[in-house]
Amino acid sequence: MAVVFISPKQRQKVFFLVITVMFLLFLVVISFGVFLSKPNESSLVLVFNKPKVNIDMSIFNSDQFENLQPFSGIETQYSYVATDKNNNIETGFISAGSIDQARAALEGAGLDVTKLTETETGRSDPFIDYSQSVNVTPVGLKKKP
Repeated sequence: MAVVFISPKQRQKVFFLVITVMFLLFLVVISFGVFLSKPNESSLVLVFNKPKVNIDMSIFNSDQFENLQPFSGIETQYSYVATDKNNNIETGFISAGSIDQARAALEGAGLDVTKLTETETGRSDPFIDYSQSVNVTPVGLKKKP
C-alpha cells in the first residue's frame, strides 16, 4: 500500500487554485492586449470630386415660362349670419380677400348680412385626427337652423 502525503481535499484545493490562477493570467494578458494597444495610424485624405452640373437657363426665354400666371393670394375665411329675401336666417362660411369683399359677395347673392366675422385659422385641438370632419358649409349651399 502506497503512502500518500497529500489529502484528497488538499489536492482538490490546489487543482482549483491552479485553474483560477491560469484563468486570471489569461484575463490579464487579454486585457493588456486590448487596453494597451493603439489604433493603426492611417492617413485620411479628403477627396472632393466636383460634380459636373450644367444648368440650362434657356427655359426662362420660352413661351411656356413667359405665360405663367401668378398664384392668387390666400383668401381669409369668414363666418356669416344673414337673412334672405324671404327673411330666412342663413349661416355659413365664405372665403374672400377682405371683409369688404365677403360682404359684397354675400350682398350680391341677395343676402342681407347681419353678422360677418373672420374665423380663426388652424384647429382648436391639433391632435384630433384629420379624418374627423368639421362642420363647414361651403358657399352656395344653404344651412338652415
